Amino acid sequence: MKKPGNFTGLFCLSYSTRYGVVMLIRKNRFPSISATEITPREVFLNRRKFMQGGLAAAAGLSAMKASALVRPADASVNVTGPEWLERMVVNAKESPFGRGEKAAPYSAATQYNNFYEFGMRKTDPYENASEFKASPWVVTIEGECENTGSFALEDLIRGIDLEERTYRLRCVEAWSMVIPWVGFGLSELIKRCKPLSSAKYVEFVTVERPEEMPGQRSVFSTIDWPYREGLRMDEAMNPLTIMAVGMYGDVLPNQNGAPLRLVVPWKYGFKSIKSVVKLRFRETMPATTWNELAPQEYGFYANVNPEVDHPRWSQASERRLPNSLFSPNRIKTEMFNGYGEQVAHMYKNMDLRKWY
Repeated sequence: MKKPGNFTGLFCLSYSTRYGVVMLIRKNRFPSISATEITPREVFLNRRKFMQGGLAAAAGLSAMKASALVRPADASVNVTGPEWLERMVVNAKESPFGRGEKAAPYSAATQYNNFYEFGMRKTDPYENASEFKASPWVVTIEGECENTGSFALEDLIRGIDLEERTYRLRCVEAWSMVIPWVGFGLSELIKRCKPLSSAKYVEFVTVERPEEMPGQRSVFSTIDWPYREGLRMDEAMNPLTIMAVGMYGDVLPNQNGAPLRLVVPWKYGFKSIKSVVKLRFRETMPATTWNELAPQEYGFYANVNPEVDHPRWSQASERRLPNSLFSPNRIKTEMFNGYGEQVAHMYKNMDLRKWY
């Protein structure tokens, strides 16, 4: 974090928590949100009640998004996002992305996923994330860009319109699901950072809090924390790439990467790094966690490709969740997870077997 003397137009906030005093240094660069642009708290609570109950009796509310109808009454489990973010998520615009896709049940998306910071089993994130604190949240911007510093999340995304994007999520372990995210184009954030011409890649870093994330303090973990990922600049600027702050019409649960995560729908899920606290603009390709651990198994690009198998999993097909023994719901995997029309041009003339 820069020394206060190096900033212009900034102010400090301090928060008292049970872990001590947290001080946030904010650059007053981004526009403020008008009170008329957010839903009042009482309306938000009524809308949440409507979504949880599935009733049409919440008078005065606008038509609900389809995603809200699949969220059960226990949707608040492990949701610790701040009220200002909840209001922004509720006001997210609908978009044509994923229209017609059938979303997985909320329970499937929140109780079956990989987030090794909380443990190795698929249910560990759901079971172990209740102590995680997603607010307040600070994101550091550094490297090859003009606007560097440490920003409170609310300042970082102030004035950015959120929208709902329903995307297919494909894990390298050959399972998949459809999730309605709420977020904003990563390109919007990158433009605010004003990268230099030398910036060819964006590196992302996850928070490191072993006292709240038991997987980070496990003696069995082989990961060199914190978790790191990266994208080429054109991938980061692609319209499909988003930073998500919500899902299913609510803020992100802790186990799904609260309060800020990357979503890159044409790549395997491990590229969509969770609980992001740092973006670094780089001239060279960043080292990424799984590529460093097992370079013969996990490439930097990690594009969904049914013709290139993982050593342990065929990528030709996938289990679409939810599924069962009598209803395996196995489907054929599509190149770039079905998003080739939007992204294939970025890899023209590349050997995708070599650059997996």
